[in-house]
Amino acid sequence: MQGQRHAEIAGAGLAGLAMAAALGKRGWSVRVHERGHELREIGAGIMVWANGLAALESLGAREEATARAEPLQFWELFDERERLLQRDWMHPESNDLFGILRTDLHRALHNAALRAGAEIVTDSQVASAAADGTLTLRSGERLKADLVVGADGVNSRVRSTIGIPTRVRDLLDGCGRHLIPRRPTDIKGSVHEVWDGGRRVGIVPCTPDEVYVYMCCPIQDIEGREQTFARDTWIKSFPHLGDILERIPDGGRWASFADTKVETWSRGKVAVVGDAAHAMSPNLGQAACMAMCNAVALGQALDVTDNDVRKALEMWERSERPITDLTQRYSRFYGAIGTHWPRRLLTARSALVWGIARSPRLQRHINAAAYHTPSIDSRGASNGHAKTAVPA
Repeated sequence: MQGQRHAEIAGAGLAGLAMAAALGKRGWSVRVHERGHELREIGAGIMVWANGLAALESLGAREEATARAEPLQFWELFDERERLLQRDWMHPESNDLFGILRTDLHRALHNAALRAGAEIVTDSQVASAAADGTLTLRSGERLKADLVVGADGVNSRVRSTIGIPTRVRDLLDGCGRHLIPRRPTDIKGSVHEVWDGGRRVGIVPCTPDEVYVYMCCPIQDIEGREQTFARDTWIKSFPHLGDILERIPDGGRWASFADTKVETWSRGKVAVVGDAAHAMSPNLGQAACMAMCNAVALGQALDVTDNDVRKALEMWERSERPITDLTQRYSRFYGAIGTHWPRRLLTARSALVWGIARSPRLQRHINAAAYHTPSIDSRGASNGHAKTAVPA
């Protein structure tokens, strides 16, 4: 099509595929570069909130992504004495939170990108990007585009080669993510998270047959990091969860958490999205949701500016960065309380969390992203709400 705009995207994870679908639905030609031999999503389960669901709806991926998923009505948090501390702090509105397999979510976005006309190339390693819209591959091939998007993770090659000042902050904690077979006695319709010292176990039903379990601990907890080979130490911390923990399969991997703080989300005709722009700990279940929403928002900004890429990138960041930065800070705050709190002050921690859960103002701030839907207008302002459909 004469005058058709073209985009090159580095990375075929959740952010890259969402960006491909958002641009393809707007008539752009899109090519996505995946460095691996095949497309695959690392991880187990994921929680997708109202903002992520609205983004999936706008991309034509919600129905497939949630076909086997579990609607979740509560996120319940218990302390080391098995006392319920909160079920309101992270309380979703009806049908606004799902437990989903990461592979199901990835497949749905992949299919949405293909339906939108995107080309996805595997074994395609990116060497560098330039602000004029050039993407250079390891093979030496130079590709020109109206827009280059780096969706290539925390250690983004695109971001580093266009010279965006970046700070990657190791949060000194992390988690293992596991799938276990589901039993009739397992919890239904809610997230069940239990804390003991710096250890946290979360139980999330995500299909009729599988349960997602996350096991978090600080980096200095060496035994805790050896999750699939040191089950006894976890069962000692959480004896009432023994039935769950005994089902953790061998071969799991503990991965550290990091925050990415960049000076800007774009330079010239190049943008970064997802972890390349705003990696955050998964404590609020928002890392992937924000990545998908920001991909949709960039598409909206291109609509408003009639595909003026530089103007759209400026408008996009001005609109969406404040809620993204806020969510990153609160996710870090959650991890600091849950993982790095002194053991001698656990009673005070329980009292603090109980109090936060009963403050509507703090609840709105902490959970703000879940009910923020990008809706960029001609002023560059995002004024949507998760109950409002995101324009496709």
